[in-house]
Amino acid sequence: MTTPKCYRLSPNGLSLFVRVTPNAGRDAIEGAEVRDDGQAVLRVRVKAVADKGRANAAVVALVAKGLGVPKSTVTVAGGETARIKTLAVAGDGSALAEALAPWIEANGR
Repeated sequence: MTTPKCYRLSPNGLSLFVRVTPNAGRDAIEGAEVRDDGQAVLRVRVKAVADKGRANAAVVALVAKGLGVPKSTVTVAGGETARIKTLAVAGDGSALAEALAPWIEANGR
């Protein structure tokens, strides 16, 4: 069975679906998972608390660093106050998807 992708290519880059755990012990991208509803998400933990956008800023910084892109290319496109968020990442969608591959393949379940 193929693991559904936690991203969707777009004309300007890709949309990345993440599940955020704020106030965690460490900042980490833990890999992809398929939720009970069938949606694939990338699990992300950040030390920042979910207060006044701090966790969102930490997620943007962590994902940008992990993908090797500037923070300015990553924005929260949906789910500002929810644990499940959609991040818009500007750039070459295929190259960005390739950069995600190690997290998806190593941890997809």
